[in-house]
Amino acid sequence: MKKFGLTLLTAFIGGAMALGAYKVFEVKYADNMTFQEKQKVYFANNPSMPITSSAGEVDFTQAAAEVTPAVVYIKTTYNNTGDNGEDQMQQLFGNMFGQQGRPQVQMASGSGVIISPDGYIVTNNHVVEKADKITVATNDHRQFQAKVIGTDPNTDLALIKIDAKDLPIVKLGNSDDTRVGEWVLAVGNPFNLTSTVTAGIISAKGRHLGLIGNEDQQENPFGRTSNRAPAANKSIESFIQTDAAINPGNSGGALVNTRGELIGINAAIASQTGSYEGYGFAIPINLAKKVLNDIERYGAVKRGYVGISFRDLDPDVAQELNISNTTGLYVNSLVPGGGAETAGIKAGDIITKVEGTPVYQSSDLQERVGELQPGDKISLTVLRAGAEKTYTVTLKADAGVPRDAAVSKSAAELFNKLGASFMPLTGDQKAKFHVTHGVIVTQVRPGRLFDDTEIPVGSVITGINKHPISSIADMDDAITNTRNGLLVISGIYPDGTAFSNTFQVQ
Repeated sequence: MKKFGLTLLTAFIGGAMALGAYKVFEVKYADNMTFQEKQKVYFANNPSMPITSSAGEVDFTQAAAEVTPAVVYIKTTYNNTGDNGEDQMQQLFGNMFGQQGRPQVQMASGSGVIISPDGYIVTNNHVVEKADKITVATNDHRQFQAKVIGTDPNTDLALIKIDAKDLPIVKLGNSDDTRVGEWVLAVGNPFNLTSTVTAGIISAKGRHLGLIGNEDQQENPFGRTSNRAPAANKSIESFIQTDAAINPGNSGGALVNTRGELIGINAAIASQTGSYEGYGFAIPINLAKKVLNDIERYGAVKRGYVGISFRDLDPDVAQELNISNTTGLYVNSLVPGGGAETAGIKAGDIITKVEGTPVYQSSDLQERVGELQPGDKISLTVLRAGAEKTYTVTLKADAGVPRDAAVSKSAAELFNKLGASFMPLTGDQKAKFHVTHGVIVTQVRPGRLFDDTEIPVGSVITGINKHPISSIADMDDAITNTRNGLLVISGIYPDGTAFSNTFQVQ
């Protein structure tokens, strides 16, 4: 009996020492942990109930109970600039204010997901971009002021932080393991209705819609956001599509599986009305993990680049290029000295596989590359002269400019090609169009770009290639900062309708 008691005492003391050492390790190295490592520590100390479901009797109650406490309501306010996150959210989610026109107080709302007990929250970049004040309300009705740690417009992700400890968090899942037809929950704050849970399935994966970084916001079903991506930006899109109800205010909220694991960050809807019509889109969490860890560690995303420009192949593109392949990515050009050129890939090659997995669209390559760092290697299989060959590409830290993509025209040449005359806005005109900067079109010459695209006299030009415009000098600077021969001009028509037109100026 004494021997048993001694053994029990020894086991107890050993366990206490191990736990104490673990706690010391946790505190000492917490600052150097990734979010995944912090989560392992959290769930080791806070084990959750096992969550199971079946096709015969699906039960979402446990998953909803696990996730809801860690999904927050985000309210943002802005100075009266006429160019803020409210416009961004209206472009993605339509008018969430229940009225036409701009509200008197510049405010917007969205959702966020707590991913670390010490107050780190993931949301969408468009939810917090340019916000002057960010208020976070937790599920237990506490309010905090949040600061932006960093954003990544190329994935529409942002990392913000509140000053709090021991917060409930959502467990990070593995979006690569998700399957079409799998049950999912969307958790967020639609229409200011906090802590709302909706259910649906994964409808598709790897959707590339051209939503992120696109200035063209007209005549399309994607929440007033275009389905054509600009050729010159570095956006990364590989959305998870779901029919779980997502509405204005869900942006930045959680898409979770029936085990309560975060598999996506809700970002956009496809709708003619701005409200739910059965098509929602979320950013895969595996892509978000890399972005968020980089922001927390380095203050910015360290992104690697293959060093190519390409086109998605389909029957129409194949016919245009006079090739027989209708799937894969056709390599248009390469960055001199870039990873692809160094590895031996050539213009005219067709990328057929990434890491041995078939490529059907650009998102198949972009999502995988987006999860990697400069210096990482990726295996690309290309088709050349009827034979496949696999190359190992080392990603470079600079995307560079693909060969033959530079624009050599002078500002004067490009300015003349526009075929219009301009004057700075007066104070009354700024008030009329609700802007703080811009130039007004005073003349349009026949047969030039403005005439061809029907930008009339009286229109206001507010931006060129994402640079704000207030004078002719601003226009000269902006139009020479052109990549891949594209010139994106944004503004407002005389009737107050916003526009964005993309010109090929080579």
